[in-house]
Amino acid sequence: MLKIYNTLTRKKELFQPRVAGKVGLYVCGMTVYDYCHIGHARVMVVFDTVARYFRHQGYELTYVRNITDIDDKIIQRAIENGEDYGTLTERFIDAMHEDERALAVLPPDLEPRATQSIDAIIAMIKTLVAKDLAYVGSNGDVFYAVNQFKGYGQLSGKNLDDLQAGERVGVDMAKRNPMDFVLWKMAKANEPAWESPWGLGRPGWHIECSAMSTCCLGNHFDIHGGGMDLQFPHHENEIAQSEGATGEKFVNVWMHNGFVRVDDEKMSKSLGNFFTVREVLQRYRPEAIRFFILSSHYRSPLNYSDEQLNDAEAALTRLYRALNEVKSVFNETVDESYITRFKQAMDDDFNTRVALSVLFGLAKELNKIKEADPHKACALAATLKYLGGLLGILQNDPESHLKTGIVSQSTSEFTKWLIHDDEQFKKDIEKQIEERRNAKKAKDWARADWIRNSLKDSGVILEDAPDGTTSWRIPTRMEVDPYGK
Repeated sequence: MLKIYNTLTRKKELFQPRVAGKVGLYVCGMTVYDYCHIGHARVMVVFDTVARYFRHQGYELTYVRNITDIDDKIIQRAIENGEDYGTLTERFIDAMHEDERALAVLPPDLEPRATQSIDAIIAMIKTLVAKDLAYVGSNGDVFYAVNQFKGYGQLSGKNLDDLQAGERVGVDMAKRNPMDFVLWKMAKANEPAWESPWGLGRPGWHIECSAMSTCCLGNHFDIHGGGMDLQFPHHENEIAQSEGATGEKFVNVWMHNGFVRVDDEKMSKSLGNFFTVREVLQRYRPEAIRFFILSSHYRSPLNYSDEQLNDAEAALTRLYRALNEVKSVFNETVDESYITRFKQAMDDDFNTRVALSVLFGLAKELNKIKEADPHKACALAATLKYLGGLLGILQNDPESHLKTGIVSQSTSEFTKWLIHDDEQFKKDIEKQIEERRNAKKAKDWARADWIRNSLKDSGVILEDAPDGTTSWRIPTRMEVDPYGK
């Protein structure tokens, strides 16, 4: 039975859908004013894997991930670029979709945008004002009155009195309480704005998600997810707005993925350790990045480093090597014992780290019986590929994977690797392998060793078996440059 850690109750709970056989999942998506970074990639991959597993379990899932396409950062960036905010956001929405496709992230069922949800946002704010949970400040902005909502702080475990006492920023005189937050901002000159009962303006960030999630999934739904950094104040404010407006419980289960760190330091632009997905994709295969993200439990901190990515690349290659030269197909009989162990791991709060260990155990057994029991090998290979598919990995052709690689563009001595998809390059390697095979038949061991070493110097590793060379591949960066020099 599936158990999920609920941030709201701070414990693992048996998952019980509101409606039998159906799941409503909402995840806070990206604010589209720049390229996605590795932290965004974690959110994408984690909840894509959650969605895949729900569907595998037979649930009718509605997965919603929103797009924030209007806020202060977007407006500021558009001004800096001298372009329309809509042109800016459209460009980065397209880039986000390109990144998620590269990482094998399936599109959500619904992807609402804030600018397309203005009517719903205004309607929710009107309800909050009518219930005296919101008010118009002296500057014309509409604010949520946090002390009017009794449950404020339940998600984050923060006490409102302590928050008020600890408030150090300059008090906004337009507010009644320093902790009140904006629902509707009055328009400034040359900023995008929409008509409302309170005049021209635009929505605050928090109200956008309350309106979009309830419009897509109803007032009360199963799971709300996002990064741990959104727990307070964003998700706390969502609860106050949504439950205040509807009078119903907002969400049953809150899921938060952990932070991404870089070389054991918090990732931030100020520290200069901020990496976009596109930058990382220039150095590593997309599948290796996805594997790296799944190699840690989603609630744990994820430490990004070259060593971690190199290890992920090498580990993924081990799995593909196990699949290589085994004719597996999806309709092959699968090994139920590994399916059961995989399910036990995923049922324990989507523990992909343990699920991957099941795959490696499977690969180890597969390697042992490839020659001795071809029929069982086919079943194990089919199981490995099937379970990998539930995690969004191992869907490429093993031989092609083993023959290709991506290395740092700064590693100039291995630039030949970057033409690995050139057919002539492949033909030259196959020709040298054939020459080496003939040399061994003629017992010209010196010539055979020379060819092997020559290929190795060119960045090609031969995979040998007792009966000869079985395949060749491009080594991972970890194999050729373990110290990152």
